[in-house]
Amino acid sequence: MATRTKTISAPLTFDLPLGLIAKIKTARKSHGLKTASEVVRLAIEQFDFEACAPSREPHRQISVRVAAAQRAMLKRYARSKDTSVGDLLRLALDGLAVKSARPARRS
Repeated sequence: MATRTKTISAPLTFDLPLGLIAKIKTARKSHGLKTASEVVRLAIEQFDFEACAPSREPHRQISVRVAAAQRAMLKRYARSKDTSVGDLLRLALDGLAVKSARPARRS
């Protein structure tokens, strides 16, 4: 295991889901660490970055047309759910049922 560096150069800011923030708090207590920074440094030391294969589905930007009422509704829900319109669209598309292809009718 690598030795911990005593000199910390600069803050690193990034978003985490609340579940991981709770895990940091739990890890602090279980490892006897004083700060979230210590937990993150420990996680970095212990993680095998060489062997990891992050699963990221490739993204592509598309443009579509929606009615003004739908656009307003999406913006309203995005604000109330504290998320983006894109996140809501991904959820809507992911939940869309796809009809199975019907075989051609023979005459």
